[in-house]
Amino acid sequence: MASAAEGGAGAAAGPAAGLRLGLDALAAALGASEQALRLIASIFLGYPLALLYRHYLFYSDSYLLHLFHALTGLAIAYFNFGYQFYHSLLCVLLQFLILRLMGRTVTAVLTTFCTQMAYLLAGYYYTATGTYDIKWTMPHCVLTLKMIGLAIDYFDGGKDQNSLTPEQRKYAIRGVPSLLEVAGFAYFYGAFLVGPQFSMNHYRKLVQGQLTDEPGKVPNSTIPALKRLSLGLVYLVVYTLLSPYITHDYLLTDDYESRPLWFRCVYLLVWGKFVLYKYVTCWLVTEGVCILTGLGFNGFGEDGRAEWDACANMKVWMFETNPRFTGTIASFNINTNAWVARYFFKRLKFLGNKELSQALALLFLALWHGLHSGYLMCFQMEFLIVVVEKQAANLIRDSPALSGLASVPALQPLFYLVQQTIHWLFLGYSMTAFCLFTWDKWLKVYRSVYFIGHVFFLSLLLILPYMRRALVPRKEKLKRME
Repeated sequence: MASAAEGGAGAAAGPAAGLRLGLDALAAALGASEQALRLIASIFLGYPLALLYRHYLFYSDSYLLHLFHALTGLAIAYFNFGYQFYHSLLCVLLQFLILRLMGRTVTAVLTTFCTQMAYLLAGYYYTATGTYDIKWTMPHCVLTLKMIGLAIDYFDGGKDQNSLTPEQRKYAIRGVPSLLEVAGFAYFYGAFLVGPQFSMNHYRKLVQGQLTDEPGKVPNSTIPALKRLSLGLVYLVVYTLLSPYITHDYLLTDDYESRPLWFRCVYLLVWGKFVLYKYVTCWLVTEGVCILTGLGFNGFGEDGRAEWDACANMKVWMFETNPRFTGTIASFNINTNAWVARYFFKRLKFLGNKELSQALALLFLALWHGLHSGYLMCFQMEFLIVVVEKQAANLIRDSPALSGLASVPALQPLFYLVQQTIHWLFLGYSMTAFCLFTWDKWLKVYRSVYFIGHVFFLSLLLILPYMRRALVPRKEKLKRME
């Protein structure tokens, strides 16, 4: 099974050997892996590249910009994964051939979906270990969604405009992308490694110089970009300082298992929130790169001010303060969730069942993340929690007694504290399976806390319908039915 380190062996020859030794020494001093340091360095490298793009290339010819994005992205891939960058290059070439040879057909969409997902899953199978490794499959999962979305948008571009939804018309590709254009779209340095997702049409606007708040000039996006960078650095510092003390390895120790139940639950709560900070850091830093280039431009708000959130993967305030699981979902990995909603969930409308469509979308997300059982368990818990949370919210809304109690100002801080505790405790419970991967590890932790998450939400799933019968007046039920 190959690792990122093995994949980078070819890159260490010659002059690169000194660089690698330097990275090894720095990584050892920081207590991080060389692969992680390469990843962070590559993400921050987006800023000088974005400045170069702004000052010298912003209104250059399209072919030159595609070439710049493709070559810089390939260089980043080579720096991180050595000669294993060929995996992404092969899939980009294959996708171009599918578009050209199969055209705007259902066959092209299905072939793309099956081929790109099969390649990704095969990569997971052959490179998987029992721990989190930074290897070529990490950016490849981002690329896989890009290629599938490209095929679907290209297919929609051949349909009658009136048969498309407003959203589909927005993303439908009218022209025929060139190989260089597809490569530039795939390897754009601000999003190649960890996202965010964006459409080919949005990328075309960037290349055409349309993503600016002042037509004919580079965008006034330096301050918004620095704000996201600064926020990302705050999360990076917090994560770096606390990571030696809050680890998922501790969850598997005898010391953790010997602690009182309340301690195990509190540690799970704190760890569950903290473990997400590494993702928050990467997404905020890369969002800053996208904003700096103009890719983050999202038009003008009602107040006439430019908005720069087109590539936002985080709503930080909502993430930190919203007490509901659906709030965390809405504020975390936004563009990936939007991609799944646009290209998967809504395309399953023919099933006529939202819950089934949601379950299938979560199953797709689990497989997209990897083949470990922990991913399936995590997204199964997400589905269960969201269903129960929706039922509970409807019960409180429809019950005069509960809605009246919930609106008492003096009790709202207490309710908020209780809700946040439940929220982060069971988010940590779900993330345990996501981060520990294999069934023997996450099962050990679940046993140590007596499967508290499953017991709590499955119990509510059974109890809430009876509570609704008792607490919701009949006239309210009839009104809802009408």
